[in-house]
Amino acid sequence: MNTAATLAPGYSLGRLLRYMLRLGTFGFGGPVALAGYMRRDLVERLGWISEADYKEGLALAQLAPGPMAAQLAIYLGYVHYRILGATLVGFAFVLPSFLMVVALGWAYAHFGGLPWMQAVFYGVGAAVVGIIAMSAYKLSGKTVGRDKLLWVIFLTLAVVTFVTESEIAWLFIAAGLVGWLWRAPPKWLRRGNMNALAAAGLPSAGGLLFHLNVPLLVQIGAFFAKAGAFVFGSGLAIVPFLYGGVVSEHHWLNDKQFVDAVAVAMITPGPVVITVGFIGYLVAGLPGACVAALGTFLPCYLFTVLPAPYFKKYGGLPGVKAFVGGITAAAVGAITGSVLVIAKRSIVDLPTAAIAVATVLLLWRFKKLQEPVIVAAAALIGLVAYPIVHG
Repeated sequence: MNTAATLAPGYSLGRLLRYMLRLGTFGFGGPVALAGYMRRDLVERLGWISEADYKEGLALAQLAPGPMAAQLAIYLGYVHYRILGATLVGFAFVLPSFLMVVALGWAYAHFGGLPWMQAVFYGVGAAVVGIIAMSAYKLSGKTVGRDKLLWVIFLTLAVVTFVTESEIAWLFIAAGLVGWLWRAPPKWLRRGNMNALAAAGLPSAGGLLFHLNVPLLVQIGAFFAKAGAFVFGSGLAIVPFLYGGVVSEHHWLNDKQFVDAVAVAMITPGPVVITVGFIGYLVAGLPGACVAALGTFLPCYLFTVLPAPYFKKYGGLPGVKAFVGGITAAAVGAITGSVLVIAKRSIVDLPTAAIAVATVLLLWRFKKLQEPVIVAAAALIGLVAYPIVHG
């Protein structure tokens, strides 16, 4: 058993909830950066969560479908405060950004779009690349270290993620199996029975605010629940699935509205997947936003709290540790690959490249510099520079 989890916590649930509310309010950069902030603050700075518990949470978040950062936060709430902690932490982490995107959805629906959004995203998108690059660098150093096997897994997943521009779920399981079979092989394998291993194989928008269109809400709930339950990967991994359903299949939004919805998710703090709240609002008002968010995040909550007791119970076993180590290295490798994918889309010219490089240098030089300050500055630069560059 993981003894760290059985010790009395050095913090109250209220303090953890206040931290998650603050992270959900000011945590820019998407899932990669958010996972890095949680490790920096809860593991290193405050010491509330052990390194082993963090790695278990990261591994579980990568194994299960749904938004990675939200699942990691829910798991960390579970570590010492079980179901109550997981539930309240999930709400605290998602609520601030949900309220922000609903407010932006209201403005978008009532004022005919947000023309300033493209200019803001021009600067913020480049700064976000720098932020998540630093987060990926810190995560890789702490979780992979000098372990050669983990570096092989890390680099493999980084390359695959960059080339395919997607996170392939079975590769995470394969990475865990490689770690387990290499580090803590079962007795039958240690006896040299390789034949058994070879035979087994590796695995139109803006409905009225208080008018409840029940059939439409059921349709929204079913679609977004499917998105939350079956889409693997973090952050923007859900975007192609959403596009296929929201634009191509159901015709709830047009192309421009959908692109604006993704931009809203990128310029607001918290999980990128919160764009579902914006989409839901445009389709069916506030009820649509609530149903879309609930449909997306409920599966990820269940996929986290249901297996969590078994992670806690058996997390100390050598085979499980090796399995989790392999998945963790794969997760960080995929995160690094996603940095390159996002950079390819956000670094489009010399000014955006300069913003990304300046962000990395500032975070490297000034360790206590808060990311929201950089994001705000990048937004202002975007508002000034975009009309000049693309005017």
